[in-house]
Amino acid sequence: MANEKPDMTEAFSHPAAEAAMKTEGGARDWTGVLLHIHIAPQASYEMEELDEAVCVPGRGIEGDRYFLGSGTYSTRPDVREITLIEQEALDALARNDPPLQAGPIRLDPIDHRRNLTVRGVPLNHLVGRRFRVGEVILRGGRLNFPCKYLETLLDLPVFLPLYNRSGLNCGIERGGIIRPGDIIEMLD
Repeated sequence: MANEKPDMTEAFSHPAAEAAMKTEGGARDWTGVLLHIHIAPQASYEMEELDEAVCVPGRGIEGDRYFLGSGTYSTRPDVREITLIEQEALDALARNDPPLQAGPIRLDPIDHRRNLTVRGVPLNHLVGRRFRVGEVILRGGRLNFPCKYLETLLDLPVFLPLYNRSGLNCGIERGGIIRPGDIIEMLD
């Protein structure tokens, strides 16, 4: 299956996005920034940081495991063209806020297995919403969930501390190139 086009679920077709699109509200007056871009060519491989990335609708980030169909969950159709996590969630883990584990956990952007690390972006409010990262337009499909696989891979107790703040799985509506420093803003 590696290098075949993965079977992706269109972001706005995910049940969570469909429900959210019918609901008014959510955070609207914000501007964020892209801090880091990461990919891995295969499941369980170490993440690689990029200075720029090519985002392709229906596929993901060129060179990433889910673009290539070689990710751990590639055989399960879902919204995973591109994944984001908030730097604020990583900062909270480092402060042990809230105190859900024995002490602070340092989780660097290269470790969390999401593609983009962002600051100032209320990801939990973007399910069923369109937003721009630089020239790329994303569709928020569903919240990402922490998994025991990540705990095993990192050998860190991150499952509970990342619950409800493990990021956002998105589809790519309009592709292009993104770079750290790109502005992120709401479209809808």
